[in-house]
Amino acid sequence: MMAYHYEIGDIVKLKKKHPCGSFEWEILRVGADFRLKCTGCARQVMVPRTLVEKNTRGLEKRNNY
Repeated sequence: MMAYHYEIGDIVKLKKKHPCGSFEWEILRVGADFRLKCTGCARQVMVPRTLVEKNTRGLEKRNNY
């Protein structure tokens, strides 16, 4: 298992797709829970950190200047 460093604004690719068909989520909040926004339909959800870490298949870093 690869250890990722999650930051606000990053795009995380999860194992299962959202009902809209998108696998990618934007990170809006990091902590014990993550607030994620679907890049396909803009739906926002709160997910426990352990679930995000377990289901992450890729992480795209955003340049936060």
